[in-house]
Amino acid sequence: MAKIQIRPLRSYLPSDRRSAILTIVFAVLAVAAAVGAFIGVRRLVASWTVTSLPGAPVTESNVDASATVDPSASLQAAGKPAAKPWDGTSRVTLLLMGLDYRDWEAGETPRTDSMILLTLDPVGKTAGMLSIPRDLWVNIPGFDYAKINTAYFLGESQKLPGGGPALAMKTVEEVIGVPIDYYAQIDFNAFVSFIDHIQGVKLDIPQEITIDPIGQWNTITLPAGRITLNGKDALAYARARHTEGGDFDRAARQQQVIMAVRDRILEFNMLPTLISNAPLLYQDLSSGVHTNLTLDQILQLAQIVFDIPRDSIHSGIIGSKQVTFAKSPDGLDILKPIPDQIRVLRDEIFAIGGPVAPKALGTTDAAELMKQEGARISVQNGSSSAGLAETTSTYLKGLGFNVTETANASQLTSQTIIIDYTGKPYAMAFLKTTLNVADTAVRSQYDPNATVDVVVILGTDWATTNTMPAQ
Repeated sequence: MAKIQIRPLRSYLPSDRRSAILTIVFAVLAVAAAVGAFIGVRRLVASWTVTSLPGAPVTESNVDASATVDPSASLQAAGKPAAKPWDGTSRVTLLLMGLDYRDWEAGETPRTDSMILLTLDPVGKTAGMLSIPRDLWVNIPGFDYAKINTAYFLGESQKLPGGGPALAMKTVEEVIGVPIDYYAQIDFNAFVSFIDHIQGVKLDIPQEITIDPIGQWNTITLPAGRITLNGKDALAYARARHTEGGDFDRAARQQQVIMAVRDRILEFNMLPTLISNAPLLYQDLSSGVHTNLTLDQILQLAQIVFDIPRDSIHSGIIGSKQVTFAKSPDGLDILKPIPDQIRVLRDEIFAIGGPVAPKALGTTDAAELMKQEGARISVQNGSSSAGLAETTSTYLKGLGFNVTETANASQLTSQTIIIDYTGKPYAMAFLKTTLNVADTAVRSQYDPNATVDVVVILGTDWATTNTMPAQ
């Protein structure tokens, strides 16, 4: 296989875990609102029943009669990952991807410029977003170690089943340790068009900045202060790199722009505008959104996210605490992951509070979330205390855990260990607190073919210090 030439990252800075996590999320939701508005108009007196949208009605004369929308179809090309069924209540995990503009502009098979893993819990009314750096050095299934941003490129260029989205999803699954249900990819033009449709976004520019909108000879300098930007300028502001903080400054600006889009829609009652412009909006955006979500699912997810309180949307970035800075064999700057630290961060985001989630949410709420998750748990005795697995299983079942297997471990251990095979953050958080297990003894070994979701290996520490009620 030919050697892949990849540009090195220019610089690294300490990361702010609260910056730039929402880069694509509200663009997806914005498109969802537009799609939903369009479908609502066309099927107002037909069978569309997913949700109702406010706003002035659009007459049939405003709608392209030749346009058809199938709510059960996904917005993607043939051969991409198949759409999955969703019951409307199960946790959903979605990989959001933005493609590298330099590749896109050059007409080359693109790499991913940004990757965000989004989780939505309809039952707990929470959401979490985890940003994945493009220079993370990982094993790409079927290839070898490379930067994670090349997974999409390899899937597309090698014409693998499911293409770039499928290989990117599989790669992230193995790194983060959670199954990924869906993907969504937003093109630059779709983002620009949408901001123009909502008449721009208002931003507080903290200091003077020079931006370079797409095209030639149009570099401009934005003054500090409150300003309204059109689509091209907003995109250029979000993509600007040449500031002191480099990529991390850019991340903060991306969050600022996306939050401004959110605020514009929610606080300035822009849904009537979206609905009145629905046919044109759909025409402009549908070719720039690629996802294996169906239109039904997009609209349902958008409604859920807009219903989640802002303080229940948790975010994080895989940064300096989760990686080490290194060089690849061919001299590229790379980020080598620290798996245990990535798992800790993942659980903080996905379980909303991580290992202390049961205390933070209250026992009843945490228990209900754990039960809804339904993790299959194997309890194994790794101590010399006979019957410990059976008594602990009975105890955990009494708390609502779904214990499906009880056995003796293959070897003795002094420390209780929890192994997560399929990404069940609520069960992991509750188990860790219940069994008083240290972070260092919680491991992620993603295996989608595992017969159980979580394995608990009880050590001597649990045998001697556990607080189970007498059986």
